[in-house]
Amino acid sequence: MSGILYGTGTGPGDAELLTLKAVRTIRSCDMTVVPVSDSALEEPCIWEEGMPWLEQCTAYQIVLPEVPEIREKPVLCLPMPMKKDKETLKRIHDAGAAAVEQYLDEGKRIAFLTLGDPSVYSTYLYIHKRVLRDGYQARIIPGIPSFCAAAAALNIGLAENKEEIHILPASYGIEEGLQMSGTKILMKAGKQMASVKETLRKSKGQFRMVENCGMDGERIYTDPEEVPEKTSYYSLIIIKEGS
Repeated sequence: MSGILYGTGTGPGDAELLTLKAVRTIRSCDMTVVPVSDSALEEPCIWEEGMPWLEQCTAYQIVLPEVPEIREKPVLCLPMPMKKDKETLKRIHDAGAAAVEQYLDEGKRIAFLTLGDPSVYSTYLYIHKRVLRDGYQARIIPGIPSFCAAAAALNIGLAENKEEIHILPASYGIEEGLQMSGTKILMKAGKQMASVKETLRKSKGQFRMVENCGMDGERIYTDPEEVPEKTSYYSLIIIKEGS
């Protein structure tokens, strides 16, 4: 009998924002999967003492204080480099899914840890779709999205009445999206901050940004000119209509 893969959202950074369902799922699983963006990891592997991947994995570190027994479970590390070449990514994701399926064939219950919610720009989805396509069971355990946590940190709402919400991946160009009405949410803006700031200078709306929401080093900005040219990967911008 094949196992089950659970794409488990760990929330945006604060361990207290882990859901009860996520905690129960992680505890009940036989092993854990973590995505690794470090290009030094070229092939899927089981973590061994001395490897840096768990210390570098934010999702794993969020879970650790709430589910300390996760230390006793084997961890499959999957390469998930931040590349845009489709053929390269296809090979990497195919290999990752194949590695997961080996353990599903053994009947393992597997928790794939992912920041925020697995359905929103998550690396988990690449594995999820392949595992389902190949006839295995895969389920999504939702997590609190980063933009909801950021709105809470800012003490604001995201939308009221007929207002629209638009979620934009900041690394793929935002000019057209900023022209839409309602609230604009720019995710993963950190590495593109210089170009994002230049674009925002030409747009209207009330700017707010949360860097490292719920993590050590959380910072809030209300003026784009105060934002450094280089910020954390976990930088989220909210643009609301009005001033």
